[in-house]
Amino acid sequence: MTEQERDLRARLVAAGVELVTREGVNALGLREIARQAGVSHGAPRRHFPTHRELLAAIARQGFGRLTDALAGADALAASTGADARTRLEALARAYLGYAAANPGMFELMFRHDLLEGSGADLRRTTLPLFRTFADLITEIHPQCDDPTAATAALWANLHGLAQLRAWGSLRLVTGTEDITPLLRAALDAHLGPAVR
Repeated sequence: MTEQERDLRARLVAAGVELVTREGVNALGLREIARQAGVSHGAPRRHFPTHRELLAAIARQGFGRLTDALAGADALAASTGADARTRLEALARAYLGYAAANPGMFELMFRHDLLEGSGADLRRTTLPLFRTFADLITEIHPQCDDPTAATAALWANLHGLAQLRAWGSLRLVTGTEDITPLLRAALDAHLGPAVR
C-alpha cells in the first residue's frame, strides 16, 4: 500500500470518527463519509472492500480510546495504592464516562450486527480489559468459582447502565443524571457491600 493510499484510508476513518461523534451511527453511510473526507463517493470502496470494513476501522478507533481511558483510570487508581474494589470502581466509572462522552462511538463499537463479517474481530480487543476486571474480581473474591461469569455479569450490568442512561431511561426512573448510586448498587450486587 502506498503512502497516498494509507493517507486516504486514514482520512476516511477520521471522517467516520467525526461523523459518528457528531451525528451518531446512522450518519455513517459511505457517501456521507466520502463527502466528509472530501473524496469521491466511490473512494471508500477502493480502500475498504465492504462498508462493514470501514465501520470496523472506525470502531477500532473507539476501542483504542476506550482501552486508553480505562488503562489510565486503572493506572491512576493503582498508583495511589487503591485496593482491588476501588480500582474496579475506577474502571467502571471510566467505562460509564466513556460511554456518556462518546454515545455514537460507543453504540457503533457494540453493534456487532453492523460489524459482523468485517474480517476484523474487534471483540478480541476488549479481552485484556476484561481480564483486568476478572483479575480484580478474583482479588476481591478469591473463592469465586467462576470469575469469568462474574465479570461478564458485571460488565453486562455496566453496559446496561450506560445504554439506559444514553436513552434517557435512567433519568425517567431516578429523576437524576447522577449514576453514582446505581454504580454503587451494581458493584454491591456483584461484589457484596463495600466497607465504607
